[in-house]
Amino acid sequence: MKLVIGIVRPERANDVLEALYRAEVRGISMSRVQGHGGELDRVETYRGTTVKVELSEKVRFEIAVSDVFVQATIDALCAGARTGEVGDGKIFVVPLEQTVRIRTGETDEGAVTPVDG
Repeated sequence: MKLVIGIVRPERANDVLEALYRAEVRGISMSRVQGHGGELDRVETYRGTTVKVELSEKVRFEIAVSDVFVQATIDALCAGARTGEVGDGKIFVVPLEQTVRIRTGETDEGAVTPVDG
């Protein structure tokens, strides 16, 4: 089991959701985050004052999957998020030690969706 974390541009979030749905990847958590990666610092004018913007708005996807769905999840995140420009985001794949489905008490592989290919 793995936790796939994708950090993407907010304007690409719907495309990512669609790509994940097409790949039959379910059980997605999504949140708005701020961060800084390889983008250059931006300077914007806010109420007549020049402000250096150091953090960018991003969307974070967290998807717990069985091992056979890791590559499909990565491929879907890339397909939905890629613009070819700096700031498209990053994907992190982290091992999951244990997973429990609260409703049924299922654990590990039985608690992540989907289980097989």
